[in-house]
Amino acid sequence: MDKFTLWSLRLGFSAKQAKTIEKIGLKKFLEQSYATKFDSKIPDFLEDSPKSLKELKEIRKTLLAENPEAKKEQLKKEVQTSFEMKAWWIDKMDQDEFPLREKMTCFWHNHYVSTFQKVKVNYWIFQHNQMVRENAFGNFKTLTKQIIQSNAMVRYLDNVDNRKDKLNENLSRELLELFTLGIGNYTEQDIKNGAKGLAGLGIGEEKAVYRKFFEDNENFDYFGKKGSFKVEKMIDIIFEQPNIPYLITRKILKWFIYDNPKEELVRYYGDYFKKVNFEIKPLLTKIFTEEFDKNNAGSKIKNPLEYSLQLMDELNVANPNTKLIAYFIKEQGMDLFNQPNVKGWDGGNSWLSSQVFLQRNNVADLLCNGKNLSRAKKEDNLMRKENPNQLLNVKLNWDQEGNNKQIIAELKNRLLFQTDENEQQDFEKILKYDFDSKTEGSENAVMRLFNFMVKTPEFQLI
Repeated sequence: MDKFTLWSLRLGFSAKQAKTIEKIGLKKFLEQSYATKFDSKIPDFLEDSPKSLKELKEIRKTLLAENPEAKKEQLKKEVQTSFEMKAWWIDKMDQDEFPLREKMTCFWHNHYVSTFQKVKVNYWIFQHNQMVRENAFGNFKTLTKQIIQSNAMVRYLDNVDNRKDKLNENLSRELLELFTLGIGNYTEQDIKNGAKGLAGLGIGEEKAVYRKFFEDNENFDYFGKKGSFKVEKMIDIIFEQPNIPYLITRKILKWFIYDNPKEELVRYYGDYFKKVNFEIKPLLTKIFTEEFDKNNAGSKIKNPLEYSLQLMDELNVANPNTKLIAYFIKEQGMDLFNQPNVKGWDGGNSWLSSQVFLQRNNVADLLCNGKNLSRAKKEDNLMRKENPNQLLNVKLNWDQEGNNKQIIAELKNRLLFQTDENEQQDFEKILKYDFDSKTEGSENAVMRLFNFMVKTPEFQLI
């Protein structure tokens, strides 16, 4: 696979940026990616959703006074709004000139998991999403402090039920286990005592606030320090621990490059991360520029977003239907805003089960035949509105002056990280030695070759 195509896929979701990376170089591409702005405006689809605790209470009060059907309708409306938000986000991933911010937003989204299914307030989920987007290239400690004090997180991890004399340890545990240190780098007593420091931290108007009546202000030990610590000081103490950098560097390497990163790489980049005071931007620059020079194609299985958006780009699908993409990646196990649990999507081999591989092959057939990637169920009203059966105008780009071997080489270079002699023979059976681009049906022949290539195991990897 062409190196610039490979890194366009890794730093985004398709090969759209390959020529830009080749032209300006990786380092300048990264600088321009970091400099991207984002729209802080609240999208129109959230217009009627409650945006504060006060609004939420008023809606609930009104619904309680009405019949049960009104409550069902309100929930249905919020589910539809959540679906609109998924489509809105996929559109940003697909359309941004420098999509690394969205790729990193998705990374943080799967690190600090907080789902609509549990939180049930779309605006808080949107706030969470905007928070990680704004801080995508910022400081890890700063972002952790903001996320732990978000309404979405205190709701998702049940800290609304954490109060003096009736502690709930969920947020305290995941703060250490999944968000910062990782298993083996804290004690159960740290979790219990951390819950004391987080007691009373509950829903506020714009972010979580402490409720004095529920706070626990007694002194406790936390990683060898004694005091009455609250959330920000607790996180400061966590970030003084020696193993703090390695959980996140391992996850970044897994998200972008290696499904199974070597431990020496995790330590090497982690030590640097600590040296730069947990600033994300220099860490990403170091990882990407140093790994760029290595021969490491084929080290990671594409997630459903990378798979579907790459196919759409290769087939030049104009304005792809992002609601149908959201539906498809949900079927593939990558439901945005609704990970299966607090650990998030597992990634790696979970993206290529036999069922997922079959779904991907079926989708390749649909798209290559100009059909949309999701054949909606009749009872699915959201999908029915999107008319999934509408035909697409698909077109491949290929060298129409080339012979069969040149065209095969061009597509291999764009799509596959490696091939062998047997696969080459298979390709040449589809596009024979006497192939002539001027004859009728030549486009169909190249499309058949493309369809065959994207069904190979090699296409599933980057």
